[in-house]
Amino acid sequence: MGFKNRRLSANLTQEEVASIIHVSRTTVSMWESGESKPRSSRLLELANLYKCTVDDLLREDEETQHMAGR
Repeated sequence: MGFKNRRLSANLTQEEVASIIHVSRTTVSMWESGESKPRSSRLLELANLYKCTVDDLLREDEETQHMAGR
C-alpha cells in the first residue's frame, strides 16, 4: 500500500500529516515519493496515525518501490 496510500486511506492531506507529526509537508512528500525514508521514531508515529504496524508500513513501502522499478 505504501505511505501515500495509507495517508489517503486515512483521509489526510500531506499538510495534515506534517502538522500532526511535526515535520514539513515536503518531508512527507519525500517519504511518499521514495526520495527519503522516515526515521524510526517517525515510523512509529505514522503507524499510530494510520492505525497499522511499523512492519506494515515498511513492507508496503518496499513493495510499492519495487513495483515502481526502484
